Amino acid sequence: MHSVIRTRFILIGLISLMFLPGCTNWEEKYQNLQVEHENLKGLYEREQAERGRLSETAAEQRQTIEELQHKIEELEQTPAYASGFGDDYDVAFDAEAGTVTVTLPNEILFDPGQASLRSAVNRDLDHIVSVLRSDYRGMMVDVVGHTDSDPIRVSDWADNWQLSTERALAVTRYLIQQGIPEDTIRAVGRGETQPVASNATPEGKAQNRRVEIVVNMR
Repeated sequence: MHSVIRTRFILIGLISLMFLPGCTNWEEKYQNLQVEHENLKGLYEREQAERGRLSETAAEQRQTIEELQHKIEELEQTPAYASGFGDDYDVAFDAEAGTVTVTLPNEILFDPGQASLRSAVNRDLDHIVSVLRSDYRGMMVDVVGHTDSDPIRVSDWADNWQLSTERALAVTRYLIQQGIPEDTIRAVGRGETQPVASNATPEGKAQNRRVEIVVNMR
C-alpha cells in the first residue's frame, strides 16, 4: 500500500516537473502579448485622435475657403466702391483666382522712365493703405509693375523688366512705411509681358504702364 502511494507521488512529481517549464513559457508569452496589445491600443487611440483633429482642421479650412469664395462672388456682382477702395479706382474681381486688383496708372506715381515716387506723400497710395488695413488685414498683397513695349533708350535701366520691378519695389516700400506688414506683401515686375491694351497707340501704351495692387483673398 505504501509503495503504491509512494509511486503515485513520484508520478505526480514527474508530471509537475514536465509541465512546469511549459507553463512558465506560456505565462511569459501571454504577458508579452498583453504588453503588445496595450501598445497597439495606445497607437490606435492616438491615430484616431489625430484623425479627428485633422478632420476638424480640414472642415474649418473648407468653411474659410467657402466664406472667402462667397465674399469674392458678392464683390464681383457689386460696384467697385463696394470693395472699400471707392469708385475713383479701377478695381477688378476674379472669383476663380480669389483676388481683388486695384490698378494705378504710372502717370500718377512716376515721372517717365523713373522708378522713384513723384512725392514723399501719395494720396492714392495712402487711401489704398487705409483700405488694406481696415478691410483686408492679414491677406497677402502683390504689388505688380508693368510697362509698355517701348525699349529702354535714355534711362539707366537695363530693360523693361528692371524698370517694372523697381517701380513695384518703390510702391511696396511705401506701403510698408505706411504700416502694411512686410511679411504680407510681395513685389513683382512683369515688364511688358501682360499688356491690357494695344501698344500700337499712345492710349494703349498709357494703359499698359501701370502698377497693380493685388489682394489675395485665399
